[in-house]
Amino acid sequence: MPLIVTDYTWTQTESTVYINVPLKGVKLRQLDILCTDEYLKVHFPPFLFEAFLLEPVDSDKSAAKIGNGVAVITLPKRIDKMWERLTITTTDKEGLKQIREKALSQYSEKLTALSESKAEKREAEKKYALKTMMKMEKEERASIKKIKEEEQAKASAELEAWKFKQKEKAKEEARQKQQSQRVNTEKQEAKKKPPVNGSNNNQRDSKDTQSNRRHVDVPAPRAAGNIQVTFTPRVFPTALRDSKVQEEEEWLQKQAEARRAVDADMDQLADLKEEERNPDWLKEKGDKCFAAGDYLGAVNAYNMAIKLNAKLPALFSNRAACHLKLRNLHKAIKDSSQALHLLTPPVAANASARARAHVRRGSAFCQLQLYIEALQDYQAALKIDASNEALQADMQRIKAIIQGSATEQDQQ
Repeated sequence: MPLIVTDYTWTQTESTVYINVPLKGVKLRQLDILCTDEYLKVHFPPFLFEAFLLEPVDSDKSAAKIGNGVAVITLPKRIDKMWERLTITTTDKEGLKQIREKALSQYSEKLTALSESKAEKREAEKKYALKTMMKMEKEERASIKKIKEEEQAKASAELEAWKFKQKEKAKEEARQKQQSQRVNTEKQEAKKKPPVNGSNNNQRDSKDTQSNRRHVDVPAPRAAGNIQVTFTPRVFPTALRDSKVQEEEEWLQKQAEARRAVDADMDQLADLKEEERNPDWLKEKGDKCFAAGDYLGAVNAYNMAIKLNAKLPALFSNRAACHLKLRNLHKAIKDSSQALHLLTPPVAANASARARAHVRRGSAFCQLQLYIEALQDYQAALKIDASNEALQADMQRIKAIIQGSATEQDQQ
């Protein structure tokens, strides 16, 4: 038999009832509160407090606060008026039993509805995630198809240009052949014609004179020699026809500007050593601290380097890696985004750096359970390094989580 609590107190206003139930030193995890419009039960074994309320209350807006060994229960009234007493006065045990059973039934239905609502919401979230992923895959397929069509159109255009060039070449050869045949025919006809009016000797003399004149007019052969040819070296290894010259030149210019940039106030650098004013020296120091597991020391080194030069993307990308280790996830996302901003335009020289920045930002998104954003970053990294098996495996795990087959709740 439970021990009935009788030393409770209650107060009221025209709109609200306040009930104070002493918990008698019972632990909070053993406390069970049930409230309906007509019935209130506070059970903390072996004690029990229940009240068959005089007037109906709004149980959906009721609240309970636990503290200092007392449970304070707030019950908004359905009708604004002052009550004569808190509970009904009756000795009809059967009537009280019906009220209690009705309250338990209502509470059970409320819990069932709440559970169904949560299940529907969870299902809707799964459907939305699946729909979003399908949309992204559709866009990716459309992008690949567009690239294939562009390459096919380019190849077709090159083939047509080659065919046109071959036709023009064949026409030119036919024209030259026809001209050669005509010259040969004219020579043969000239040989067959007899001399006219005994002028053979005069014609011979004239031809000899013209031949001598042509011989005199021909310039002397050129002297032999060597011509020195120099080629401008290219910074990027890609062929000129395949490279993006404008983007590469822009990237080189940005790198040169970054090396010349010093943003720190010189007054703040007066006490520093010469090497401590060098961003490259500070970057190497931060890299050594990171390798040794001193992530805070690495962050401090990168911070000082960024004060000296805020245009080097490697400083932000490496600091993002430190923040990942320190679980400063939002800072890691911010630094990775800044590194990607500085790694523009995208060229072959900064491809690996862009891939690392995408993976670090995607890892931070995963730890924040923002799997859609993480998937986008891992897909961007795979476009740069499509043969990386580790990236492919990570992306498949993220897709599985989004689809709901490996969520944390399902694993539990």
